[in-house]
Amino acid sequence: MRPAVDALLWMLDSAFEGGNHSLMANLKDVRDQDWLATPPEGRRSIASILEQVGWANWMYENYGFGDGSLKGAESPMTPRDGRARPRLELLGWLGEGHLRLRARIDALPEDAELDRPRFHYGRQTGRPTREIIRVMISHDFYHAGEINHVRALLQGNDAWPHGGP
Repeated sequence: MRPAVDALLWMLDSAFEGGNHSLMANLKDVRDQDWLATPPEGRRSIASILEQVGWANWMYENYGFGDGSLKGAESPMTPRDGRARPRLELLGWLGEGHLRLRARIDALPEDAELDRPRFHYGRQTGRPTREIIRVMISHDFYHAGEINHVRALLQGNDAWPHGGP
């Protein structure tokens, strides 16, 4: 039995594609013209935010559960010509990174593994596995909110639906 591992997997999946606040749910109202646009005074597009989210999944999986062979602050798959990869390709790669990380967590045989120190990108010392998983759960929620805000600014509907500032 491993109730803590199973609970963390549920939270990881919820952050990625469950409910209204998940990463994928916040993409549902993104128009084609919003994909590469930046709001006034902004610097990152929704596509560039998703590149970073996907790369984090790949890096955390590789460092925490693999051989730590991936290098660089930016995905080697990010086009160098200033253009973003096509939307469907990016979403597929993002999903694959989530599934790779999820499979590694799901392979943990018992809850005691959550206390095992593992490396993660940018750290020279190990952190408990549960901390790495917590970071990845909060990472998806954080960027889901960021994407929602960028989308709302681009679409001119950045206000509470029930009034207020």
